[in-house]
Amino acid sequence: MNYHWNWGILLQPTGVGNEHYWNWLVTGFGWLLLIGGVGWLIAMLIGTVLGIMRTLPSKKAQAIGTAYVSLFRNVPLLIQLFFWFYVVPTWLTPELQKWWFQDLSPNTSAVISASIGLGLFTAARIVEQVRTGIESPSKGQSNAAYAPGFSLPQA
Repeated sequence: MNYHWNWGILLQPTGVGNEHYWNWLVTGFGWLLLIGGVGWLIAMLIGTVLGIMRTLPSKKAQAIGTAYVSLFRNVPLLIQLFFWFYVVPTWLTPELQKWWFQDLSPNTSAVISASIGLGLFTAARIVEQVRTGIESPSKGQSNAAYAPGFSLPQA
Protein backbone atom coordinates (compact mmCIF):
# COMPACT_ATOMS: atom_id res chain seq x y z
CA MET A 1 0.00 0.00 0.00
CA ASN A 2 1.88 3.00 -1.30
CA TYR A 3 -0.50 5.77 -0.35
CA HIS A 4 0.97 9.24 -0.13
CA TRP A 5 -0.88 11.76 2.02
CA ASN A 6 -1.37 15.14 0.36
CA TRP A 7 -1.07 17.48 3.34
CA GLY A 8 -0.70 20.43 0.99
CA ILE A 9 -4.46 20.38 0.43
CA LEU A 10 -4.86 22.04 3.84
CA LEU A 11 -3.15 25.17 2.55
CA GLN A 12 -5.27 25.42 -0.59
CA PRO A 13 -8.35 27.65 -0.86
CA THR A 14 -11.73 26.02 -0.39
CA GLY A 15 -13.44 27.99 -3.13
CA VAL A 16 -15.68 29.66 -0.54
CA GLY A 17 -14.44 33.21 -0.20
CA ASN A 18 -10.80 33.47 0.88
CA GLU A 19 -10.91 30.54 3.30
CA HIS A 20 -8.46 27.68 3.35
CA TYR A 21 -9.11 24.12 4.47
CA TRP A 22 -6.97 24.49 7.58
CA ASN A 23 -9.31 27.29 8.73
CA TRP A 24 -12.18 24.81 8.62
CA LEU A 25 -10.22 22.36 10.76
CA VAL A 26 -9.38 25.01 13.36
CA THR A 27 -12.99 26.24 13.44
CA GLY A 28 -14.27 22.67 13.83
CA PHE A 29 -11.84 22.05 16.67
CA GLY A 30 -13.14 25.18 18.42
CA TRP A 31 -16.75 23.95 18.08
CA LEU A 32 -15.65 20.56 19.41
CA LEU A 33 -14.16 22.14 22.52
CA LEU A 34 -17.21 24.35 23.11
CA ILE A 35 -19.80 21.58 22.72
CA GLY A 36 -17.69 19.12 24.69
CA GLY A 37 -17.06 21.58 27.52
CA VAL A 38 -20.69 22.63 27.92
CA GLY A 39 -21.85 19.02 27.60
CA TRP A 40 -19.34 17.97 30.23
CA LEU A 41 -20.59 20.63 32.65
CA ILE A 42 -24.20 19.56 32.19
CA ALA A 43 -23.25 15.90 32.60
CA MET A 44 -21.21 16.47 35.75
CA LEU A 45 -23.89 18.55 37.48
CA ILE A 46 -26.87 16.34 36.66
CA GLY A 47 -24.92 13.09 36.94
CA THR A 48 -23.54 13.89 40.38
CA VAL A 49 -26.88 14.97 41.82
CA LEU A 50 -28.79 12.00 40.41
CA GLY A 51 -26.00 9.59 41.33
CA ILE A 52 -26.23 10.69 44.94
CA MET A 53 -30.03 10.45 44.77
CA ARG A 54 -29.75 6.81 43.67
CA THR A 55 -27.93 5.95 46.92
CA LEU A 56 -30.32 7.69 49.31
CA PRO A 57 -32.75 5.64 51.41
CA SER A 58 -35.71 7.49 49.86
CA LYS A 59 -37.50 5.27 47.33
CA LYS A 60 -38.77 8.36 45.48
CA ALA A 61 -35.22 9.72 45.00
CA GLN A 62 -34.01 6.30 43.87
CA ALA A 63 -36.90 6.01 41.41
CA ILE A 64 -36.13 9.40 39.85
CA GLY A 65 -32.48 8.48 39.36
CA THR A 66 -33.32 5.04 38.01
CA ALA A 67 -35.91 6.41 35.58
CA TYR A 68 -33.42 8.97 34.28
CA VAL A 69 -30.72 6.35 33.73
CA SER A 70 -33.15 3.93 32.11
CA LEU A 71 -34.44 6.57 29.71
CA PHE A 72 -31.18 8.18 28.65
CA ARG A 73 -29.06 5.02 28.47
CA ASN A 74 -31.57 3.07 26.39
CA VAL A 75 -32.16 5.69 23.71
CA PRO A 76 -29.27 6.00 21.21
CA LEU A 77 -27.34 9.28 21.22
CA LEU A 78 -28.15 10.06 17.58
CA ILE A 79 -31.89 9.78 18.30
CA GLN A 80 -31.51 12.08 21.30
CA LEU A 81 -29.59 14.66 19.27
CA PHE A 82 -32.32 14.67 16.60
CA PHE A 83 -34.91 15.00 19.36
CA TRP A 84 -33.20 18.02 20.93
CA PHE A 85 -32.64 19.75 17.58
CA TYR A 86 -35.91 19.05 15.75
CA VAL A 87 -38.59 18.19 18.32
CA VAL A 88 -37.96 20.17 21.51
CA PRO A 89 -37.90 23.61 19.81
CA THR A 90 -41.44 22.97 18.51
CA TRP A 91 -42.63 22.66 22.12
CA LEU A 92 -41.47 26.19 23.00
CA THR A 93 -43.82 29.13 23.32
CA PRO A 94 -44.46 31.06 20.07
CA GLU A 95 -42.13 33.87 21.16
CA LEU A 96 -39.31 31.44 21.95
CA GLN A 97 -39.94 29.56 18.71
CA LYS A 98 -39.54 32.78 16.76
CA TRP A 99 -36.30 33.48 18.61
CA TRP A 100 -35.04 29.91 18.07
CA PHE A 101 -35.92 29.53 14.40
CA GLN A 102 -35.50 33.10 13.11
CA ASP A 103 -33.24 35.11 15.40
CA LEU A 104 -30.58 32.52 16.25
CA SER A 105 -28.08 31.50 13.62
CA PRO A 106 -28.24 27.83 12.58
CA ASN A 107 -24.81 27.25 14.14
CA THR A 108 -25.90 28.62 17.51
CA SER A 109 -29.07 26.54 17.69
CA ALA A 110 -27.08 23.46 16.65
CA VAL A 111 -24.46 24.08 19.35
CA ILE A 112 -27.11 24.55 22.04
CA SER A 113 -28.99 21.40 20.96
CA ALA A 114 -25.83 19.31 20.69
CA SER A 115 -24.52 20.48 24.06
CA ILE A 116 -27.78 19.68 25.84
CA GLY A 117 -28.19 16.32 24.12
CA LEU A 118 -24.60 15.24 24.74
CA GLY A 119 -24.69 16.48 28.33
CA LEU A 120 -27.89 14.66 29.24
CA PHE A 121 -26.77 11.46 27.51
CA THR A 122 -23.41 11.47 29.30
CA ALA A 123 -25.03 12.35 32.63
CA ALA A 124 -26.71 8.94 32.66
CA ARG A 125 -23.30 7.29 32.65
CA ILE A 126 -21.98 9.60 35.35
CA VAL A 127 -25.01 8.74 37.50
CA GLU A 128 -23.93 5.10 37.45
CA GLN A 129 -20.29 5.96 38.13
CA VAL A 130 -21.20 8.10 41.15
CA ARG A 131 -23.63 5.49 42.45
CA THR A 132 -21.11 2.66 42.21
CA GLY A 133 -18.41 4.84 43.77
CA ILE A 134 -20.61 5.60 46.77
CA GLU A 135 -21.73 1.98 47.13
CA SER A 136 -18.23 0.52 46.69
CA PRO A 137 -17.16 0.54 50.37
CA SER A 138 -18.08 -2.68 52.11
CA LYS A 139 -20.94 -2.91 54.60
CA GLY A 140 -18.38 -3.11 57.43
CA GLN A 141 -16.88 0.24 56.46
CA SER A 142 -20.32 1.83 56.36
CA ASN A 143 -21.13 0.41 59.80
CA ALA A 144 -17.78 1.67 61.10
CA ALA A 145 -18.74 5.17 59.97
CA TYR A 146 -22.13 4.96 61.72
CA ALA A 147 -20.63 3.60 64.98
CA PRO A 148 -19.18 6.94 66.20
CA GLY A 149 -22.48 8.65 65.31
CA PHE A 150 -21.87 9.87 61.76
CA SER A 151 -24.98 10.78 59.78
CA LEU A 152 -25.68 9.40 56.30
CA PRO A 153 -24.08 12.38 54.47
CA GLN A 154 -21.02 12.24 56.75
CA ALA A 155 -20.59 8.51 56.22
